[in-house]
Amino acid sequence: MRILMIAPQPFFEPRGTPISVYQRLRALSALGYEVDLLTYHVGQDVSIPGVTIHRCLRVPLIKKVKLGPSWPKVVLDVLLFFHAMVLLRRNEYDVIHSHEEAAFFSVVLSQMFGTRHVYDMHSSLSQQLGSHPRWSLWPFVALFEVLERWVIRTCDAVITIGVDLEEQVMEINPEARTVLIQNLAVDIGDGGSSEVVAAGLREQMRLDGKLVVVYTGNFERYQGLGLLMESARIVKERCPELLLLMVGGTPEQVEEWEERARGSGLGDCVRFTGTVPLAEAMAYLNLAEILVSPRTEGMSVPLKIYSYLHSGKPIVATDMEAHSQVLSEEMAVLVAPTEEAFAEGILTLVKSPALRKRLGLRAEQFARERFNPTDYVARLDRIYQEPALAVSFAEERAPTALTGRVRLSAEAMAPSSLEVEG
Repeated sequence: MRILMIAPQPFFEPRGTPISVYQRLRALSALGYEVDLLTYHVGQDVSIPGVTIHRCLRVPLIKKVKLGPSWPKVVLDVLLFFHAMVLLRRNEYDVIHSHEEAAFFSVVLSQMFGTRHVYDMHSSLSQQLGSHPRWSLWPFVALFEVLERWVIRTCDAVITIGVDLEEQVMEINPEARTVLIQNLAVDIGDGGSSEVVAAGLREQMRLDGKLVVVYTGNFERYQGLGLLMESARIVKERCPELLLLMVGGTPEQVEEWEERARGSGLGDCVRFTGTVPLAEAMAYLNLAEILVSPRTEGMSVPLKIYSYLHSGKPIVATDMEAHSQVLSEEMAVLVAPTEEAFAEGILTLVKSPALRKRLGLRAEQFARERFNPTDYVARLDRIYQEPALAVSFAEERAPTALTGRVRLSAEAMAPSSLEVEG
């Protein structure tokens, strides 16, 4: 089976959806599918067997693409559409596998070329649009709602990453072929190498005697960083050894938040790393005594939560749907999205090393049982073996053969080694 995957993001970059796309590609590769990935001209090439990367026409003025909707993305998406037409005319594809807003024009391409269409739904795009002030005007949101419904009603299958999205799909189209495939933890290299890097960082940053709380992720508004900073100010008054490590953010965002931290009297207990390679980001999880996710908006599960769980470290997170779909009080401290409640959640763990250890162990055990490569690969293969999609396989495979194939494919996926070229 040959697949044209369209990903309207910089690929590869160490952030949410590109990481999810990377995981999809590795699983499809391990299953033996041939994939042509069409993506933006921005990003680093990665090496995955059976995957060929095609990039849209380079736009010299666009050297980076920020998170969320933007006019540069509109320009690049138009270029993706025309490049996809060229590829579809040149090659025979069994399936178009679209991510995010590429689904809107993939519906058209699917109908034009008689190709089946799988929509990989990472979020509700209309809700996402509504959370960005410049794009939350009613006409834009209404248009995205209409387009989203059109895609869900016409595509051949839908992949969702969370229960909330699965429910949304079923509400729009009860007959949709859908499968829930939750993301895997980002696992770069083996745990031993991450621990070595972490030990070096601890010495380099002089962290001995500090109680290290780590946040990883982007610095967009919905992440609740203002809430986190204010809660850190409260915690500091009762726990002077607190050190909050903020892993992520663009240079401009880091500069802004460093200024805000100094203005709040937190200059000595908050440090910013900026965006770091994935391997280093995982090392920061090893440094942590406590991991935090203060998100205040959105419904989709943050990708970092899966890595947080696998790290075996205790988590403090806001008690909202984006977290409670995966986390429970058995494995994390869930608190109201207020500064006082979040500070109290951190302090609860500060006071009890035994609770920190217990929650961390439960989280790691839950992650290993629930989010593993074997289940991930099996679910992805299931959607591609739907009768509407499995056009390239003349013979039906026996369940035992399928199980063996999935097991071997899962073994090929783990550990997740990211080979970046250039």
